[in-house]
Formats: sequence, structure tokens, C-alpha cells
Amino acid sequence: MFDFTAFLNQFIYDEKNPLLFNSGFFVYFFTLFIFSYYITRHNYKLRTWLFCCFSLFFFYKASGAYVLLVIASAIVDFFIGNLIYEVPSKRSKKILLVVGLCFNVGLLMYFKYFNFIINTYNDLTNHKADALKITSLVGISFYTFESISYMVDVYHKKILPARRFADYLLFLSFFPKLVMGPIVRAADFLPQISKKYLVSDEEFSKGFYLIVTGLFYKLIISDYISANFVNYVFDEPSRYTGLECLVATYGFAIVIYCDFSGYTNIAIGIAKWLGFSIPDNFNLPYRSTDITDFWKRWHISLSSWLKDYIYIPLGGNRKGRLRKYLNLIITMFIGGLWHGASYTFIIWGLMHGFALAIHKLWQEKSQTVLFNFRKTKIYTAIAAFITFQFVCISWIFFRSENLNSAKAMFVQMKRQFGLDQISVFWNNYHNVVYMMIIGFLVHFLPTKLSNYASNKLKQEGVLGYLFVFLIFIFIYGYFKAADPIFPIYLQF
Repeated sequence: MFDFTAFLNQFIYDEKNPLLFNSGFFVYFFTLFIFSYYITRHNYKLRTWLFCCFSLFFFYKASGAYVLLVIASAIVDFFIGNLIYEVPSKRSKKILLVVGLCFNVGLLMYFKYFNFIINTYNDLTNHKADALKITSLVGISFYTFESISYMVDVYHKKILPARRFADYLLFLSFFPKLVMGPIVRAADFLPQISKKYLVSDEEFSKGFYLIVTGLFYKLIISDYISANFVNYVFDEPSRYTGLECLVATYGFAIVIYCDFSGYTNIAIGIAKWLGFSIPDNFNLPYRSTDITDFWKRWHISLSSWLKDYIYIPLGGNRKGRLRKYLNLIITMFIGGLWHGASYTFIIWGLMHGFALAIHKLWQEKSQTVLFNFRKTKIYTAIAAFITFQFVCISWIFFRSENLNSAKAMFVQMKRQFGLDQISVFWNNYHNVVYMMIIGFLVHFLPTKLSNYASNKLKQEGVLGYLFVFLIFIFIYGYFKAADPIFPIYLQF
């Protein structure tokens, strides 16, 4: 018998089951949306408002009443952006920009960092100020950075402000990227809203390929390694051997890549089906031959945002060598804080900041001394190996719940490591190792191969799409985790 109450409850926010791309409810949500969107595709204004409503409902299902903050941010940003553009006085423009930045940064500071500031104050003094009961908001870091870049770009006359509120609201709430990015610039997104809705066969096949591979990365590779190995070790590292802690470190490297890049692929693929193009966020980061190259390949939308709105305004490389190094460290310190209010994230950010500064110094010093050696394959291999090891070591701080947990990982790897552990480890975790190998192989697949697969799907048509999707469903049914594993970047 049909349970109407249970049906209605599906439309109400459930903190334990937020709406994500891998949620069963999302299939129904997206089907209804596609149908409605297609009907209104020729009516630009109606289509935009429809998109806004569905996006806000998506965010409501992911975060509850805090969807009102997205609406509030959109209202404030829209009016301040237009005022910045219209007022003639440069002083007035600057005041309006400061007001807008204070509003957006203030929201971020309150919901994400207020209790961290209180706890830090308590640690540095003997006071015991009580922390507030503040809920961590889904996606606030992403849409706040988008708001900041919008107002700064309007102030510097790099873009024109949005003239219709619905356009700006859609830019901020666009559901494929709202929860976990990528961080999209208004200059790239706003002009696409009014374009005629048209999805070519090539765009559809590319979108399908990205969605299926993204689901494979996240639901099969990342979730399997997390659920069967990595989560156990990082939750209580002192219970595990040094070998288990070491392999878990490399395991997390592929987990976070497949988890985040997989979800990003789904977002980009869905956007393509809706006639929008949002930027790639990953470009084979573990192929990097230095830390600078890594940040050109990893979380590209964040690294480019930090460069344009933090590093360059600080002075970039225009104010001398020492200032350049300091600017890099400050920028990555902020990048670490962006990920979370925790000492572990601060250390992770500072590690990358100092690494970037050291690499810049190395480039300058080795230009003359090792110029020819730097062109050899041996140098490239050594550089790639060192870069990867550094990135994996830094992931320990990123993944650990606190400094004690991170310390325990290092202690176990130093004091409890032995080759005699290999046979026991293999007996317990050989399936995990196989999945890790698959994950790294997938990462290192040539870009040409993905382009070939996408084009092949386009040629095969509906039967090809159906065949690939059924294969994915079969594989997913075999590897599906007992309990859903939330995406790592959902907390940011």
C-alpha cells in the first residue's frame, strides 16, 4: 500500500541523509528537473527561475534551513555589486566593497571558525570560554569564495554586475557545483545563463562519460578503500602496525583523489547536460614533478582563486624575493584554513606554503648549477617521486582528526614497522591493495584514452550508453558499502 506520509518525508531535510549525487532520491529529483527544464528551455527567464528553485531545493535537502544563507548572500552580493558599479566615487566603491567582503567573510568566520578561535584562546590562556553550538554548513567555503571573487571583479571592472537577480542567484546556487565546487567565476558563468539551450551529441557523451567515471571513482574505488582499510587506520592509528599506517597513507592519497575528482566529474558532467560549461578541477595531480606543478593540477579552481585573490593582492612576486616567499606561505596558510578550523589543516597548509617557497628558491639556484641535469629523465623521475612522497606525508595531517592522531601515525611508522608484517598484511588486505592499484592506474590513464572512450560512446548511441550504465550498476552492486560514505569535501 502506498505510504503518502513516507513519500512526503522524502522532500524534507534529513540531517543523516543529505541529498547528494549518489543519493537514490537524486535520481528522481534530477529526472523531474530535466523534464521541467527541457519544457522551459526556450523561455530564458522562466528557465532561470526554474533552475534557481530546483537548486535551492537541492541545497535545502543538503543543509536544511541554512539554504536561507545562500539566498541572503545572493541578495546582498547582487545589490552591493550593482552599487559598486553605479556609484561614481572611488571612495564609495571601496567602502561598498569592504562592506560586501565583511558580510561574506563574517558569515564564513562565524560558522566555520568562531569556535576554533574560542578554543585557541582557551588553549593560550587559562580561561574556559564556552564554545557555541554552531552547525558546520555544507558548501559555505565554496559559495563564499565565489561571492568574494564576484565583488572584487566588479570593483576592478573586470566584469559587469549581474542585472537580473535571478541570474546572480543561479550563479551562486547552481546545484551541480554548490555543495563541493568547483569554485566558479562569475565572468565564466553569467554569460552562459542567457545562451540558447543546446547540448550537442559530443557534449552529451562527454557528460555521460564524466558522470559514470565520477561515480566509479567515488562509489567504488574511494568508498571501498575507505570503508575496508583507510578509515579504520586513521581513526585509531596506534592499534595498527607501521606497515598498515604507511599503506593507509598511500591509500588515502588515492581515496581523496577519487572521492573529490569523482564528485567534481559528476558535477561537470551534469552541467554539460544542462548546457553549462564549468572548469576542470583536476589534471592528473600525482604526475607532478614539483609542488608548484602539483597545485596547477590539484583543486585547480581553489589554487587559481588563491593566486588571484590572495597571493597577487599581497604583492605576488613583485616586491622582492623574501616577500614572494612570505606571500606563498601566507597564501597556503589561508588555503589550509579554508579547508577547516583545525591545527592539522593549518600545518597542512603551511607545509605546502614552505614547500612552494623552497621550490621557488630551488628553481632560482639550480638554473645555473643543475640546468642541464634538470632536463634529464632521471631528474624528472626523482623530482616526481619526491613530490609524491611529500604530498602523501602532508595528507596525514589533512586526514587526521587531531595532532595526536597524526603523531600516532608517524610513531607507528617509525617504531612499529617491519618486513615481517608483509605476509599478515597481504592476507588481510590484498583486495584493498588491488583496488589501490586500480585507483592509481585509473589516475595515470592517458587523457587521449578518455577522449577516445567519450567519442566511442557517441558513436554507439543509446545502446552504448545503456550497456555502460548496466555494467556500472553491476559493479556497484558488488562493491557497494553497507553504509553510505559521505564525500570528503562535503565538510568544507
